[in-house]
Amino acid sequence: MPGLPIERLPESSRVWIFGASTALNDDQSARLLGVVDEFLAGWSAHGTQLDGARELLEGRFLIVAVDPGANPSGCSIDRLFATLQPLERELSISLLDSGRIFFRDGSGAIHSVDRAAFRELARSGEISGSTPVFDTTIERLADLRSNHLERRASDSWHARAFTIAEHEPAVRQTTERAR
Repeated sequence: MPGLPIERLPESSRVWIFGASTALNDDQSARLLGVVDEFLAGWSAHGTQLDGARELLEGRFLIVAVDPGANPSGCSIDRLFATLQPLERELSISLLDSGRIFFRDGSGAIHSVDRAAFRELARSGEISGSTPVFDTTIERLADLRSNHLERRASDSWHARAFTIAEHEPAVRQTTERAR
């Protein structure tokens, strides 16, 4: 368990969201959270302890948050990324690939695809404005708490970055192509 529950951090806390390329099983989740907890226990910037917390959502999204008064430095943030890097190999997942797009299909399954594949799914109409997408670019805990992590594609940056039609996607095809 982390030293500080994420619920106790203020709305203005800085967050990083790391989406796993595949859903984590119980062993992978335990290993990831154990390593992150150990890192957070010693996380500091210029000799000052940082008050950080973590959470794993949907068995897929690692949230790391830090109290805004702590003022993490670039080097301390780099150490967080360096801590996660070997876990990618160990757990056979991608966590640090910012080019991955996450969306939920009609059956509720979460998929992870690269930008080119997402663009093709949007172009073909298999992804529509009503498709739930995950915004891993959120930077403030307030946005996470306001349910901005998962929202309709038409209400997210995805609609601007990819030409997304408003019609309903063909769920069966989306599920088959995303795998």
